[in-house]
Amino acid sequence: MDIERINDHTVKFYISYIDIEERGFDREEIWYNRDRSEELFWEMMDEVHHEEEFVVEGPLWIQVQALDKGLEILVTKAQISKDGNKFELPISDEKFKDLPVDARIEDLLENHFNSNDESHTEFDDRMDFLVRFQDFEDLIALSKRTGLDDLSTKLFFFEGNYYLYTEFLEDEFEEDQIDDILSILLEYGQETSTTIYRIEEYGKVIMESDVFSQIRKYFL
Repeated sequence: MDIERINDHTVKFYISYIDIEERGFDREEIWYNRDRSEELFWEMMDEVHHEEEFVVEGPLWIQVQALDKGLEILVTKAQISKDGNKFELPISDEKFKDLPVDARIEDLLENHFNSNDESHTEFDDRMDFLVRFQDFEDLIALSKRTGLDDLSTKLFFFEGNYYLYTEFLEDEFEEDQIDDILSILLEYGQETSTTIYRIEEYGKVIMESDVFSQIRKYFL
């Protein structure tokens, strides 16, 4: 995949259909399978983040051009206007006009990628988070905090890091409760652009459930 940093807010990258298939994706499902298209996008954005230190924050504007041998994608982070009432693009409209948009992919991605926080999905009947830990000792320390045992959790290991997956059901938690819990998790771990799809596919499951109580049982 070829990556070009345009400015602080915009990055452009090209991925061939051969590269897409080598990553385990079928060309047709990228167009018509929303989950798989999101999985591929976040996998590519994970590479962009590591190579260009392009941190995803807030809503994104995504322009996709389908070429004969691959896809060219322009990703721009929205900026809050000075009055705080609207989002603005940090690059000119003319530059966007030069890059055709493939409506099919835009339709697949626009709702998900306009969320305000890359670490969770929009509320439907649930909300989930993925938090990365570099050191298992941080998870041990986190397990000592109260009020976390009722969470639906799963622990993975992937590329030298631990990933805690936490799921909240809408009828069990208020949004302010979720915010409080997330703030505790992020005291010990870090937000990540890696998707749960990638972790489930390539990572190793360490604990299937009840992560914090199991950690206390075996390590304290």
